[in-house]
Amino acid sequence: MKPHVICHMATSLDGRIIPSRWRPDGAHSADLYDRLHDEIGCGAWVVGRVTGREFAKRDRYPAAPSAKLPRTSWIAKRDATAYAIVLDSRGKIAWGRSDLGGDPIVVVLTEQVPDAHLTALRADGVSYIFAGTTEIDLVAALDKLNRELGIARLLLEGGGVVNGSFLRSGLIDEISLLIVPAIDGASGAPALFDSINPSDVTLAPIDTLSLDSCELLEGGKVWLRYRVKATSADQTTNRDEQSSSRHQSSAVIGATPLH
Repeated sequence: MKPHVICHMATSLDGRIIPSRWRPDGAHSADLYDRLHDEIGCGAWVVGRVTGREFAKRDRYPAAPSAKLPRTSWIAKRDATAYAIVLDSRGKIAWGRSDLGGDPIVVVLTEQVPDAHLTALRADGVSYIFAGTTEIDLVAALDKLNRELGIARLLLEGGGVVNGSFLRSGLIDEISLLIVPAIDGASGAPALFDSINPSDVTLAPIDTLSLDSCELLEGGKVWLRYRVKATSADQTTNRDEQSSSRHQSSAVIGATPLH
């Protein structure tokens, strides 16, 4: 069973998600963002490797040989009130801690992660599950989080590439967006929903976005909440075929010499 996924993010007026780049400086309020996080009231939250690494206390784990470990879930703590889920397909984060703000860490890995990394995670008291052989299968990951830990609601909190992957997979049920009166105004920063592949033309399988609430908050910030209705499989197939046709046409046009 898939948990109910709510994408909760703060963005600038131009849809960028790195507050340190926004101007005017100091427009973003981490305290307000965290208060809204708590108000939504999910029992777990998930981020990608880049965001997760910001919380790590070690540079790397030792690569010393270790005993062969099975590619099955290892849970250090069950029945927590909340969990910090981190997608780390290749096992690049050396944690040096077992929780984030009191929430036990659970890492989503692929089966290619070396045994030495699994041994180090266990030593740190970091739980892990597997979802995929070489790439993370988001559908399988969500199913395991529900079955292994009973997670029924999940906050998705970036970064942009992870948000985009969930969106294009049709896995987001709600969007909670804090819009901050600030502007990035430059290239290079990830958008709210992004892709690591600039040539990716996959469109999000969205039928409708229904506004649930709109609140004007302190300092001119606006909190929007939308419900997402995904398209059916048939609608998605037809739309992707049309998108592919448009992409092929534009590629031909772009390749034509201009004199």
